[in-house]
Amino acid sequence: MGKLLRGAHIVWDWNGTLLHDIHAVIEATNASFAELGLEAITLERYRDLYCVPIPRFYERLMGRLPTDAEWRVMDTVFHKHYWARAEGCGLAEGASELLAARRADGRTQSLLSLAPHEQLVPIVRRHGIHEYFVRIDGRTDESHAGKAERMVRHLEAFDEPLDVGRVVVIGDAVDDAVAAAHVGARAVLYTGGSHSRASLELAGVPVVDSLADAVDVAERLVA
Repeated sequence: MGKLLRGAHIVWDWNGTLLHDIHAVIEATNASFAELGLEAITLERYRDLYCVPIPRFYERLMGRLPTDAEWRVMDTVFHKHYWARAEGCGLAEGASELLAARRADGRTQSLLSLAPHEQLVPIVRRHGIHEYFVRIDGRTDESHAGKAERMVRHLEAFDEPLDVGRVVVIGDAVDDAVAAAHVGARAVLYTGGSHSRASLELAGVPVVDSLADAVDVAERLVA
């Protein structure tokens, strides 16, 4: 990856980062728990325990890994309830303006999400921000592994090579920092989504409370 970029190339996460959907996630998670007679989870407990892959998160909650049958039920119910609520979720504060300003300033940015690709692209379009990204990639398989290998494929798919030293991943999960490190990029983590600040700080990368701060830090990291 050798071509110099102007400023940082930001790889944005979607759920919990650009899309403010944490309450839809909690409601869908509790709907899936109810199917198995499990106790509802609070936002605070979710943020303290959340991790990828998702079955490992459920193990933290249940004290054991879900069986294959339980996992299928929980996964199906979660997605049914989540996507029914996702349409009502707005973007994080200032997200559209930040994306537009970076695009106008000649900065590049892309979107990599674990959300299914066929559902990700339409919802990004409905929010009117798809044109701000040079590439949008969602999950195209049934794997619930994290982003590390997907990040490799995402960056390799660009028409022109990126200087990985100028790539910064902005997300709301420790897995985003893991994926960034996997390809030699930097990361900034945002507290508005799936993790508590204390959980995010364990990743050893900058942690911020707004997307505007995330962009500022990203630019300073590559300056």
